[in-house]
Amino acid sequence: MAQGKPFWETLTLTEMSQKQWESLCDGCGKCCLNKLINDDGELFFTDAACWLLDLDGCRCKDYTNRKAKVPDCVVLSPGNISSLAWMPATCAYRLLSEGKALPDWHPLISGDPESVHKAGISIRGRAVSESDVLDLDDRIVDWIE
Repeated sequence: MAQGKPFWETLTLTEMSQKQWESLCDGCGKCCLNKLINDDGELFFTDAACWLLDLDGCRCKDYTNRKAKVPDCVVLSPGNISSLAWMPATCAYRLLSEGKALPDWHPLISGDPESVHKAGISIRGRAVSESDVLDLDDRIVDWIE
């Protein structure tokens, strides 16, 4: 910490170590939900999560090999985060790329990895596996921020 400030307030996303970058993920699971875009370019979130997502822990079951197992999985990086308009408004990567602060419920602020779930921000208890879904159009939700 520089001058008593946490790393996310003193470093840019590109200056962060891999460990610091990874720690920004709050474990909400929203980015792993399937999204739909209509002909007008409107974005819709569904409650159908990637089959690799642990729906209770809200973390990838095979994070290291996710791209090989799910070819359309987007691997977040400082270089692409600002171009991913579908990232949830609550996402730390998005917030920091937009010059905003982390919310009080973020585990880096609260010190509690469960705080994202306690605050009702995560998908825990609100999502299903895409493996159990026949039609994503039937799974559109409006509770994603």
